[in-house]
Amino acid sequence: MKGSAFVRMVSLGILLLNAGYVNAQEDSIQKNKTTFLEKMYERVSQAVTIKNPGDTTALKLSVENTRSESTFLPYQGKVIRSISTQELGFEITFLDTSKSVNYFGTRILNALHADSKSWVIRNNLFIKKDSRVNPYVFADNERYLRGLEFIQDARIIIKPIKDNADSVDVVVITKDLFSLTGSLDLGGTTRQKISIAEINLAGSGQKVQLSGLRDVDRSPVFGYDFLYKKTNIAHSFINASAGYSQIKRDKTQNEAEQSLFLQLDKPLISPYNYFAGALNLSFNQNRNLYNKPDSLFYSYRYTNIDVWAGHNMGVAKLIQNNSERSRSFIAARYFSSVFDKIPYQVGNNFNPFFNTRKGLLGELTFFKQNFYKTNYIYGFGTTEDVPYGYNVAITAGWYQQVSLRRPYVGFSASRYTIAAKGHFMEYYLRAGGFWNKRRLQDASFIAGTSLYSRLFLFDHFKMRQYMKASYSRIFNYLANDPLRIDNTLGLHYFNADSLKGTQRLSLYSETFFFARYKLLGFQLAPFAFLDATVLTPRKQDFFKSDVYTGIGGGIRIRNENLVFGTMELRLVYFPRTVQDNNAFKITFRANLRFRYNSNYVKAPDIIQLNSEDINSFY
Repeated sequence: MKGSAFVRMVSLGILLLNAGYVNAQEDSIQKNKTTFLEKMYERVSQAVTIKNPGDTTALKLSVENTRSESTFLPYQGKVIRSISTQELGFEITFLDTSKSVNYFGTRILNALHADSKSWVIRNNLFIKKDSRVNPYVFADNERYLRGLEFIQDARIIIKPIKDNADSVDVVVITKDLFSLTGSLDLGGTTRQKISIAEINLAGSGQKVQLSGLRDVDRSPVFGYDFLYKKTNIAHSFINASAGYSQIKRDKTQNEAEQSLFLQLDKPLISPYNYFAGALNLSFNQNRNLYNKPDSLFYSYRYTNIDVWAGHNMGVAKLIQNNSERSRSFIAARYFSSVFDKIPYQVGNNFNPFFNTRKGLLGELTFFKQNFYKTNYIYGFGTTEDVPYGYNVAITAGWYQQVSLRRPYVGFSASRYTIAAKGHFMEYYLRAGGFWNKRRLQDASFIAGTSLYSRLFLFDHFKMRQYMKASYSRIFNYLANDPLRIDNTLGLHYFNADSLKGTQRLSLYSETFFFARYKLLGFQLAPFAFLDATVLTPRKQDFFKSDVYTGIGGGIRIRNENLVFGTMELRLVYFPRTVQDNNAFKITFRANLRFRYNSNYVKAPDIIQLNSEDINSFY
């Protein structure tokens, strides 16, 4: 396709998206807008007999679905007389704090756990005594607390004061996750990996993690890594982490990379904040610890520097007028990943994993984003914050890969809606390309949508349906990473490095259930899924492409009191395979963390086609 045709196509997409942004997001929540994906979902749900006895009080009490700011709106403008904190034990649930779940397991957790200190919770507040109640700031702060690694759930409660209608008292209620965690990865008698972590050291909001590896095929047999992290240094909302590893997975998936790193990041925690940014520094090299022959060992060494910063414009206007929620954010980023040792097998050829890369990018973002509080999406009953609104970003800058220097321009737009029936939906379009020799090169775009259905209530379980679809395309491919199938935008768990192309169409559908009863504090969530991807190799016709599918199911297990994430056992059957891939695959993964994007903005970047964007549902 010619460059001009690509530009026209992108322009048309921008116009179509902008037309959708004209209507206010709040109006879309009230209206019953039936989309193609909703119609598809309704047909699927009508094809089965659904018994929905949702009138039972117990089931209704366990389900939440409300705007984050709604509980604070009646108190807007009132003066905050005092702020106190309260930490709940593991025997108390947020769904009903009057009910105690006090059994042997919760008593052990309470005995071994040190609650977050009151000063730690206060350090993470951006509401202040003697200021006035702003419902949106309260909602942002509550959501921020829930996003902390060591917090399971949080609520900010406003209490009216008798005989003083102009003032209120505020109580911040939090419930910790059990902060001691670890993992064990056993590979028989020849390989074992163990990790131990304390994510809230003595209740101080600090994390320390130590991992060790024993592998008889490795020389030396033993290796380790260490990580330290401090959340919100001195109330600056800057997070810092540093670490050293001898067992990091290298670019060929062997645990043989040595890495030393330092990270600082300051997210935009609220539209009322002025600045956001991050700094990442690392030194990395791999070593031939698995004694591969020189012809197979990819020896490399590189240094990575990545820094970005941005300014949130018009904050003063937002403070004066809460009803005007649209924001704009300008940011710049510099990154440099320099290989001073390159595998001789790569040489000066373009390779997305081993090439030196440098870039200077600027980005202008327009966003309007609020949140709904809900649950039972992937969180097993704890509060989950789902965005609604839009995010539109225009990116431009300079990019170098090896000796190829090219200007870059890109565009991305995401829209999040909540339908009247309770479906959470996202639509997105991203496009970008490089200009060189009077033509677009490595031009690409991806368009997609995803849907989480409303929660269906049954006698003994709850159910949701998840569906997503995406189409990706690359034009005038030269140097960037081609479209691959081995990722969440392709065919899940299908490892095939040889399958690459310039067009990809993917569909995924999953039905998951939450059992009403628990086993020793662990809740079960069985699921079934269907996955399909069409991948078109370079210079081939799309309608002659191969179709790859996967079908299967499994179960997820989670104890919400424990810090380690969801455990998942999954069985997949691939009707069509490639060389070195089995038709059946069984996977077990621990410490999974399913989340929605909770960031308003991100670092400027080129379009990513083989990984989920930070502003996506996943």
